[in-house]
Amino acid sequence: MADNGVTCSMSRSGNVWDNAAMESFFSSLKTERIGRRVYRTRDQAKADVFDYIERFYNPRRRHSTLGYLSPIDFEKQSEVA
Repeated sequence: MADNGVTCSMSRSGNVWDNAAMESFFSSLKTERIGRRVYRTRDQAKADVFDYIERFYNPRRRHSTLGYLSPIDFEKQSEVA
């Protein structure tokens, strides 16, 4: 990682919540989208992941931690309150 200018972010050992949100997202991404597909190019994969996030995950996919609302609906509801 250091060779590529990336700093590793680590919490204390045993802190299981450090990366839980991202692990949950990547699990959903793999299960719901990329696990079933074969991409011919990196650009094709990037476009499909973008499509998953912007056209499904954020606007339509319901999240249990948001009271079974999509992230966009949750934000709209929060603005009204």
